[in-house]
Amino acid sequence: MTTGRTRLHKDTYLDSVRLLAGSKAMLGVPGVEQATALMGTPANLAQLASDGFDAGALTGAGANDLLLAVRAGSPEAAEAALARAEQELLGGGPGDRPGDGGRAGPGPATTSGPPRTLDEALAALPGANVAVVSVPGPYAALEAHKALSAGLHVLLFSDNVPVEDEVALKARAGALGLLLMGPGAGTAMLGGVGLGFANAVSRGPVGIVAAAGTGAQEAMSLLDRWGVGVAEVLGVGGRDLSRAVGGSMTMQAIGQLDRDPATRVIMLVSKPPAADIAAKVLGMATTKPVVAALPGLREPVPLPPGVRVAGSLEQGALEVLEVLGRPRPELGAGLVGAARRACSRLAPERRAVRGLFSGGTLCFEALVLLSGRLGAVHSNTPLRDGWGLPAPPGAHVCLDVGEEDYTRGRPHPMIDPETRTGLIRREGDDPSTAVVLLDVVLGHGAHPDPAAELLPACAGVLAQAGGPQVVVYVLGTGRDPQGDLAQRRAFEEAGCIVAPTSARAALVAAAIAARRPELAGEPG
Repeated sequence: MTTGRTRLHKDTYLDSVRLLAGSKAMLGVPGVEQATALMGTPANLAQLASDGFDAGALTGAGANDLLLAVRAGSPEAAEAALARAEQELLGGGPGDRPGDGGRAGPGPATTSGPPRTLDEALAALPGANVAVVSVPGPYAALEAHKALSAGLHVLLFSDNVPVEDEVALKARAGALGLLLMGPGAGTAMLGGVGLGFANAVSRGPVGIVAAAGTGAQEAMSLLDRWGVGVAEVLGVGGRDLSRAVGGSMTMQAIGQLDRDPATRVIMLVSKPPAADIAAKVLGMATTKPVVAALPGLREPVPLPPGVRVAGSLEQGALEVLEVLGRPRPELGAGLVGAARRACSRLAPERRAVRGLFSGGTLCFEALVLLSGRLGAVHSNTPLRDGWGLPAPPGAHVCLDVGEEDYTRGRPHPMIDPETRTGLIRREGDDPSTAVVLLDVVLGHGAHPDPAAELLPACAGVLAQAGGPQVVVYVLGTGRDPQGDLAQRRAFEEAGCIVAPTSARAALVAAAIAARRPELAGEPG
């Protein structure tokens, strides 16, 4: 019989990265079956109640309160998991238990403890020029304004920031000559230092402006892998190129890189912007060439001299190589043959692609490429009306498993690959599935060995007679802690087809599902 335990720490706000680390710490304790660290929002409380945890023990919890919940095979394992999370998140033992009349959590800041305010942090690190803001959405704008007032660039990690606050923050930052990266900016590299989810890359001549987190990671990783380093990566937030925000920070970031002596080529990465905003951004005057990778852009945009637009992240990175006069790598070698072999062993009724993505931008790019060759692809982040969920039987489906529907109460799949293993088995057991398509994102903040977690489920799929092919793309570099070559080799040895780019993985999947191996050799 399992044991459920919860613990409440009042007034202890932690950002999503810290919460994911706490969840992972608990899941690493032997005997733990389910564990999560989360804030006490109404939605999270309802989720815990629906998962069978004692809601009464969490009475009075609010959005700024830390909740820990664990289900384990014994009371001892549950208590050990809670203690592990508290050590990971709070740096000490358990605080007061809920209902005992005391204040749970780490307690008030002291002069010997970590900084609890911006002023304390600046006193501790007076030479700082960047603030990372990760507080609840309603408070994020105020903290970002404080940082701007202190003369700091801001990486605004927080989500749920009202768009009017974003517009005001970016206008003020622009007037001050500062960057306001975000909201929801999870990836950046400034002065060679990665912030958030970032890959370890060499320094070089390309400056990246990104309104997409894993899009930025894909661009920086491909360029590093192809021998071209990266000067800076400036994340601007997913809404920056919308009509509501107007591309203000994108234009400022491009301007900063245009003045940066280390940057020779500027690369813009985004999902499709509003057409008028795209025209404004791409039409701005620069002294350096600009390459824009905009998967899914439907409307033609007038381009001034020196500006190129690519329809995929792969093509964008290849365009950068061409601008720099570097040779293009051979990317299609062996893929047509691999697709042909996969087609020959598939049962005839298996025709559907089932993509399970941890990167939202990679999922979007796959939706664009697959739908252009296979027709409708259903998703929890659909490209078009009528392509949402639930999908009809036998349909092509690509899921962004990093979305809230899949991460509520669980770590993000970049941190805990186990989030996807059940989905891999489910899709592999579906008699209509031809391909299970996966991305594996490496880098700082990601799981230390995702292949070890995902391979048992992949092996089970591949073991079926006439069963699906698993196609994998590993996003990362040789400098990343996990090592991209070791990860790729592990999947290859298990029988997976490992593609050299995210776009190529989608094309291989389309080739197998359509029984048209030649599609695997098309440009990505």
